[in-house]
Amino acid sequence: MTATAAPPEAPAPAEPPVHRPSLRKRLVPYWLLLPGILWLLVFFVLPMAYQASTSVQTGSLEEGFEVTWHFRTYWDALAEYYPQFLRSLLYAGTATLLCLLLGYPLAYLIAFKAGRWRNLLLVLVIAPFFTSFLIRTLAWKTILADGGPVVAVLNSVGFLDVTSWLGLTQGERVLATPLAVVCGLTYNFLPFMILPLYTSLERIDPRLHEAAGDLYAHPATTFRKVTFPLSMPGVVSGTLLTFIPASGDYVNAELLGSTDTRMIGNVIQSQYLRILDYPTAAALSFILMAAVLVMVTIYIRRAGTEDLV
Repeated sequence: MTATAAPPEAPAPAEPPVHRPSLRKRLVPYWLLLPGILWLLVFFVLPMAYQASTSVQTGSLEEGFEVTWHFRTYWDALAEYYPQFLRSLLYAGTATLLCLLLGYPLAYLIAFKAGRWRNLLLVLVIAPFFTSFLIRTLAWKTILADGGPVVAVLNSVGFLDVTSWLGLTQGERVLATPLAVVCGLTYNFLPFMILPLYTSLERIDPRLHEAAGDLYAHPATTFRKVTFPLSMPGVVSGTLLTFIPASGDYVNAELLGSTDTRMIGNVIQSQYLRILDYPTAAALSFILMAAVLVMVTIYIRRAGTEDLV
């Protein structure tokens, strides 16, 4: 009996050809990024490099400046103007905390309780942007004017006695005091706190609050365990958007403060435009940038969130 031959194996199916995109298509994302990269290069990297070069120069405007790698300018600038640095960080930190305390309840109201008034409230939040930063700050000179209704009310309730004891005001005068500068910073940067907070709160699923209620959680416990942790990206974003520009601001201290409330931004502006000491001004700018960068890095690490609004 003869053995039957095994049937021939069927040929393996041919793999479909791989269609690789052409070189032109692969370069499209890079071409789209090119305008942004050029913008950063021309308006950020090059000015930063120029300022770094200026900070190690010596000379004068009449004789000209020359790069001599004089790094002692940094130490001299910090040693002379460290009070203004500390004052700037203190004012900016206080204004940021006030913005958080004022902005969080308002953002919570808009996100969860506003209903059909939500859009109107959002427009009111950004309404200050319809006028210039300078005009908004000048308005506070009228609001806090000596003998005005605001100062009269604060004085009648004894508020100015407390702030004067704390060194924030001078007797019955609010203008040209630390309180006036912090009020101006808080008002001008409050929208930068409210908008990220609202965006973060608006993303929270309402069913999470319902689930917490079904588990008989107290509203305070729901806020502490559910709402606030989920809104941390907005808190971090809002505090950064408030603290960073406030620490380098000079308009509020210039218009609402005095020589005793000068911030580091006022010193840099004066060095550039009045004293004409460009190396010192550049060195102060880099010191401020480095200090804020270190503080922001530590803050983000301690906040424990990677999702920024």
